[in-house]
Amino acid sequence: MSSADNKCIKVWVHGMVQGVGFRYTTQAQAKTLGLTGYARNLDDGSVEVLACGSLPQVDELVAWLKAGGPRSARVDKVLTEPHQPAELPRGFTTG
Repeated sequence: MSSADNKCIKVWVHGMVQGVGFRYTTQAQAKTLGLTGYARNLDDGSVEVLACGSLPQVDELVAWLKAGGPRSARVDKVLTEPHQPAELPRGFTTG
């Protein structure tokens, strides 16, 4: 995939999203969509997601996050912004 076809977006998911399998479910969803990046817990109780891949797949993951992610979670707010990392991630991790 060329960098022209690649889009990265950073997402901050707020709500009851820690301790409910949110990062692992997000990782599975991202891998299904062929995305790279990460999902990691932040100190404020939110989860930060970096998703890189083709635009339709990135948009699909963001839509899934906005729809509430895994059933065990409660998503109150989702913030997004374009992001261009210095180096594209190779896989999708839960750091």
